[in-house]
Amino acid sequence: MTKKPSGPVLGTRALNRATLDRQLLLRRSPRSAQDAVAHLVGLQAQNVKPPYYALAARLDGFAPEHLARPMADREAVRIVTMRSTIHTHTAADALTLRPLVQPARDRELTYFRTGLAGVDLDRLAGLARDLVEAEPRTMAELRQALRAEWPDADPQSLAVAARCRLPLVQVTPRGLWGRSGQVALTTAEHWLGRPAEPAPTPDATVLRYLAAFGPASVKDMQTWAGLTRLRDVFERLRPRLLAFRDDSGAELFDLPDAPRPDPETPAPPRFLPEFDNLLLSHADRTRVVPPEYWGRAWRGNQPFRTLLVDGFLAGVWKLEEDALVVETFGRPSRAEQDGIKEEGERMLAVMHPGTPYDIRFGTVVAAQ
Repeated sequence: MTKKPSGPVLGTRALNRATLDRQLLLRRSPRSAQDAVAHLVGLQAQNVKPPYYALAARLDGFAPEHLARPMADREAVRIVTMRSTIHTHTAADALTLRPLVQPARDRELTYFRTGLAGVDLDRLAGLARDLVEAEPRTMAELRQALRAEWPDADPQSLAVAARCRLPLVQVTPRGLWGRSGQVALTTAEHWLGRPAEPAPTPDATVLRYLAAFGPASVKDMQTWAGLTRLRDVFERLRPRLLAFRDDSGAELFDLPDAPRPDPETPAPPRFLPEFDNLLLSHADRTRVVPPEYWGRAWRGNQPFRTLLVDGFLAGVWKLEEDALVVETFGRPSRAEQDGIKEEGERMLAVMHPGTPYDIRFGTVVAAQ
């Protein structure tokens, strides 16, 4: 008979405020961009701009060059890690977290096995490493070079196999604010000038996850990391953790000294980018996304930039040629609208100084 979780109940608002605090979204932090990227265990970065907007919402005194500079100096990089998605990480995390999540990349590779029939994957990885360390290569260049060795294999599958087997980073100027550049790849070890380090223990990564996203369940952690079978890790750590329950009875774990603010702590409006990890790193997202708004921050596979009001998803936003357009799901009060406008003005001053934008409240987004 399965033992039911015990421990105090943390309601939705309590979870919301605890997570916002750790995500540096209750009040802006004086941390440096690099320290924030490390604390948050990376920023999802399918597109170039989201990490910059993510830090603008979280850091006091942030300017885009505060992230662009360490990327140009190879102190931060863009690399595929959690959930098999591109993240901006510190150099140290790029060299350790990628080995930790390698099992997820190996699972991804199984989807391409038909196109890789007869391909020696160890030989492919060695050849691909030689190619990208000789000079950064685009995926098209990798496809072409690898197809010369395996003409009967699927070219796209060959390039994906290289990306799955090797810790490939996107070299700059890709990823720099205000710069453009195609995606060109080399290995993390070559770009950073030092060998990969041993993967951190799952235990250490669980503790970091809780510090940035907790309180959280085992399923939450697995969703964030794209890994499975982490129950044993949490059980091993149980003596060092506190246990809670959410409103549905699911067991949550947390660090004893982590902040758990009063549920009524004010949460100012925040403009978040598409792909912000706040909305992607829990199996149960109701701590941030009200059930009635589930799915409304996405259209197909494309996420919108999102707006938080009182700590919860409340709308989406976009930049048009001359305006910041805010579309709320409900009707904000006059005080909320004033707060949204003030936060929007601040975001524009940080991210687009000197550019004249109006702020317009658009029509309410229809349910998806």
